[in-house]
Amino acid sequence: MAISPTQAAEIYAAVAKAAGNAPRTDEAAAAQAPNFAELVQTAVQSSSESLKAGETAAAQVVAGEASLVDVVTAVSAAEVTLETAIAVRNRVIEAYQDILRMPI
Repeated sequence: MAISPTQAAEIYAAVAKAAGNAPRTDEAAAAQAPNFAELVQTAVQSSSESLKAGETAAAQVVAGEASLVDVVTAVSAAEVTLETAIAVRNRVIEAYQDILRMPI
């Protein structure tokens, strides 16, 4: 019993539809895929918020309103966020330079 690729695809689609996992079309996948610009914007906002939280915690400890443990935690999180942002920036610059070095 030989099954053609077309028949196999139809059977797969029917089983997936019955299971509730209908395969997505390219348009559906594009609609659900996040936009690169939105991902970058979200990452930048998250980094900014983390850095602001570190600064706020440092100001609160100076005023005597926060514990030192909270400040160290907030500043450490801000430091990790900043190091991550710098690492990503460096990778983007390296990729750009690699593209510039490509022969035409």
